[in-house]
Amino acid sequence: MNENLVNPNEKVYFVISLIISSLVYLLLVISCFGIVYIIIGLAVAIVAQGIFIGSIKGNAIRVSGKQFPEVYQLTYKIATQMEINPVPPIYILQAGGLLNAFATRFFGRNFVIIYSDVLELAYEKGENALAFVICHELAHIKRKHLVWHWLIWPSKLIPFMGNAYSRACEYTCDKFGAYYQPDGAVDGLLVLASGKKLYRITNPKEFCDQADQDGGFWVWFSELLSTHPNLPKRLKALGLNIPDKSS
Repeated sequence: MNENLVNPNEKVYFVISLIISSLVYLLLVISCFGIVYIIIGLAVAIVAQGIFIGSIKGNAIRVSGKQFPEVYQLTYKIATQMEINPVPPIYILQAGGLLNAFATRFFGRNFVIIYSDVLELAYEKGENALAFVICHELAHIKRKHLVWHWLIWPSKLIPFMGNAYSRACEYTCDKFGAYYQPDGAVDGLLVLASGKKLYRITNPKEFCDQADQDGGFWVWFSELLSTHPNLPKRLKALGLNIPDKSS
């Protein structure tokens, strides 16, 4: 069933990215200084990621059975449904009002970071929306997007290629979220558009229709440069019955 949730473009762009990256690695290996470049690049990436993870673990709040236990139990429930084992640690990070969450990986271990304003949904009767957000991030782990990221990194140097693959992965993770947490899918995306309070009075159908109404070159081009699809398109791509609050 999980394969049916995967966006077709994810597989296409992954294969293209893998071919490009393999050729780059091959050229580096057979060149005089290629191995040196690979070692230096890998060392820089490891140090940068290590510093980032160290900052998260040193300053963010780790969710546990005694720290935000509701979120801890919700995460384990979703991870069990998705057959993800081990369950990655969850950290809560204050981000100045930004609404986001992301998954990351370091030395074979996955992490999920949730911005504090998103977490507040769970304490303002937005548990379903929070569940969708968590499920979306766990889907990145389920699909091993974090593993492939390092393998196909050279392809990201090709203009638009890395972003195209990333957008396809986002569509896939939205589908996983909608499949496992259908009651929170619409609100989970609306929260990212209108915030943790206004999402309740935002008309999902009207917002979804913006994907067709507000087009043009600059909308298309800005999305081409982005790692995420435009939010109205993500909402439309869920394949759900989008409610119309005006009726």
